[in-house]
Order: sequence, then structure tokens, then C-alpha cells
Amino acid sequence: MRGDAAEDAAGLDRAKLLAARYRAASDRPYLASALYALTVVPSGRVPTMGVDRRWRCYVSPAFVEATAVQELAGVWIHEVAHLLRAHHGRADRLPAARQRDHLRVNIAQDCEINDDLIADGLALPAGRVEPGHFGLETGLLFEDYLPRLPEHLTGFDCGSGAHGHPRDWEAGDGTPGVIPVEAEALRRHTAEAMRAHERSRGNLPAGWRRWAGNLLEPVVDWRTVLAGAVREAVAWAGGAVDYTYRRPSRRTAALRAVVLPSLRRPLPRVAIVVDTSGSMGEDDLAAALAEVTGVLREVGVRGDRVSVLACDADVRAVSRVTSAEQVELAGGGGTDMRVGVRAALAARDRPHVVIVLTDGYTPWPEEDPSCRLIGALIGHAPADPPRWVETVRIGDRSARTR
Repeated sequence: MRGDAAEDAAGLDRAKLLAARYRAASDRPYLASALYALTVVPSGRVPTMGVDRRWRCYVSPAFVEATAVQELAGVWIHEVAHLLRAHHGRADRLPAARQRDHLRVNIAQDCEINDDLIADGLALPAGRVEPGHFGLETGLLFEDYLPRLPEHLTGFDCGSGAHGHPRDWEAGDGTPGVIPVEAEALRRHTAEAMRAHERSRGNLPAGWRRWAGNLLEPVVDWRTVLAGAVREAVAWAGGAVDYTYRRPSRRTAALRAVVLPSLRRPLPRVAIVVDTSGSMGEDDLAAALAEVTGVLREVGVRGDRVSVLACDADVRAVSRVTSAEQVELAGGGGTDMRVGVRAALAARDRPHVVIVLTDGYTPWPEEDPSCRLIGALIGHAPADPPRWVETVRIGDRSARTR
């Protein structure tokens, strides 16, 4: 260790810092394995404490000196919570425009963590971030807090272990750290320890209880369910075959004066019927449409094989698209998705698959339209469609199908 790093290490009150970690692990024993997995890296360039993706904890000697042991214990738990909750991985899945605002993402994550820590009676340093500072309710995930935060925020940066983007004060690969498979093992071990603690003492904070439950008994994200339904429907439609003389069979050469047709596997056509009524949430609707068009591109269904119909009480627009950004979500009357489905099926190029994005408060066709029909129901309590509609529920960041 040389230069500034040696000076930082010499100036760090390591006994005080480690006493704070011991206190955190003693008071919350279910976090002990995760806390002791962190590698301490003294740094005068980090404002307080921060973590990177490799579970290395960067510590400001000046911050340790100025902060009481009780509050340092709270900061230890705060930093390890970023890693246990895989904030960096979740941040990687945000839309690109939101990922770029590292600090705003970090503050949303701090809101998710700190409301749990404060409810658990942990002491945190002055200036801590809470949802109430922005007039927001507690108990949400950072993905829910992020769009509700004001623009142009200021504050501390917890590092790439939070928002996912390396900072200039983070160490290179030569410093020991935790690899991803070890991190997953630590998360599972911690979740199991929380379950055991709750059974014996019954005082696990609500945020940690939810996190442990989701890890040990995961609920499939609606994006995964929707993507699977679309892929399966497209594969089913693409499995239909027909004979064509446009490309004669290779066996024709073995026969004289006879031309044999070859089998043709057509590329499916897909119609997306979008509910643009006033009751629809624009953000969830845009997210669902982006997921659908993204999956269709992956499986090779694009261009003039995809039509999008914007529909409320009537069909307002039919467009050929190659990306979700090309679709204008406009409308706002009552809702009757039967109109959109009928229009899709009446097209000259009848679709093999119809995907309906709606809140579910609509009449549906009275009978199975003899094609694959997927209903992506958006919202927290959508009404049930007929049994023959393949259903994906979009809401609460999870989904179930039937």
C-alpha cells in the first residue's frame, strides 16, 4: 500500500470502525455473515462510506472519526443492505435514461433502505434520506420511489454496489472481494437466517421480511411471464406448415416430369391491440408494449408482420411498427376491446396471434377467435377475462398466469 492509500489506512480508526460492525452484527445477528463478508478499504475520496459490486466497503477516516459508534453501526447495515438487495443488478434493468442519473437512483435506493432501518430503531447520521423528506409513503421499492423524486437532487454517493456505475474512488480487481456466486450464497444464507430469527423472536422488520420472502419463495416478474407467453404463442403459430410450389421439393430431381411441392413454415403475423382509455396507466402500458415488441424482434417477427391498433370505444389507429417508440398512445373514451380484436381479425393479413394490452375493464369476444389471444392485464385489480384468453397480470412487479 503506497501514497494516499497508506495515509488513509494510517488515519483510519479501525478499532472504532470494527467495533461498530461488531455492534451491528450483535444487534442484528441475521446480518452477521453479510457484514463480515465486506472488505474494508480506507479512502479519503469517499465522502462517508460506500460499496462496490465486489462487496468492498470504502470508508472515509474523517467520517469514522466524526461519527458515533452507534451511528456507524447503522451505516454498516445501510451499506450491506444495498448489496443484499442487489441494488446494482436492479439498477442495470432500469430504462437507460433513468440509469444515467446515478445520484437520483442512489437516493431512491436510500429511501427503500432507510425507512426499514428507522422503523427498526437504528440510529443513522444526520442528513439521512427518508421517503418523508419528499412527501412519499414508506414501504416502497426504489423502482417506485425513483419516478416520484424531484429533479436535480444533491447528496452522498454509495458507489457501484448501489447504482451500478463504478466511481473513481473504487479499487481495481487486485483488491479482494466477493464474486457473484458467493454474493448469491450470502443473500440466501441471510434470508434463511432472517426466517429463523422471525420464527424465534418475531420482530423482523417488514422490509426485510418481504425481501427474504421474495428471495426464498420468488414470484416471477411479469416481464418474464409475458415474454414466455408471447414466445410460446409465436412458436405455436410458426409451427403451422403448408405446401408451396414456389420452392420445389429437393426430391423433385429424383422424378421425371413431376414437380413436388415443399413444406413451408410461415412467419407468424401478430396484432397488438392497445387499450388507450383514460383508466390506463401510461407508464405500465408503455412498459408492457416495449416488452412485447422487444420479444417479437428477438424471435424475428418485425416490420410488416406486426400491426398495432390503438383502441378505446373504437379503433383510432392501425400502424405498422418495428419498435415501441413508434407507437403513439392516444385515446381516452370508454373501453370495448372487442372492437380492436374484431378489427385485427378482419385485416387482409389475418394475424396468427393477437395480444391485448388492457386494464381488463372491457367486454371480450363471446367466443374463441380461432387464433392465440393473450390478454396482458395492467393494474392492481384487473377483471378476469374469459377462460380461453391466455392471461398475464401486470402489476406489483410480479405476475401470475392461468
